[in-house]
Amino acid sequence: TQDGLYEHFKAIAQSVSLPIILYNVPSRTNLNIEPATFERLCKIPNINAVKECNLLQIPETVKRCGDELNFYSGEDGYVHFLMSAGGLGVISVVSNIAPRYMSDMVKAYLNGEIEKSWKMQVACQDLVKALFCEVNPIPVKEALNLIGFRAGGCRLPLVGMKPENREKLAAAIENFRNIGGIK
Repeated sequence: TQDGLYEHFKAIAQSVSLPIILYNVPSRTNLNIEPATFERLCKIPNINAVKECNLLQIPETVKRCGDELNFYSGEDGYVHFLMSAGGLGVISVVSNIAPRYMSDMVKAYLNGEIEKSWKMQVACQDLVKALFCEVNPIPVKEALNLIGFRAGGCRLPLVGMKPENREKLAAAIENFRNIGGIK
């Protein structure tokens, strides 16, 4: 429940002195942290940010929390949209294989180069789609292996990628490399 989420995060926040970034990912947890709950949570001093994957509720959450809660995109395909709503950046899967690219995209937006940032967002969409064709971390580990890092495989119950998805991922990586996205 929303009350349970509030009490859970409050207990964590009270037991540590570190800043806390909440992670709202309803597609993985089957439970959304609602704007009213964020409004309560942002009053806790060391809860100061959220990695948000539910873009539809950002306007309401911003209205309720104002500057008390910083937003980071939790969806690589929607970074530009979240930043247009006041977000500060992204906590990214893509940045595991293209850190400079994602950093440059966010910096472009923050520096007022909105069109450049948008073009970069569009250019990475095929890679984003390929990195989410199976449950993570399966695709990102495979991507790291494909670009020359020894990331190994996943532990059970996760297994290797389906061959057809691996081919799609390899093609997306090659295309992204060809436009300079992976150095």
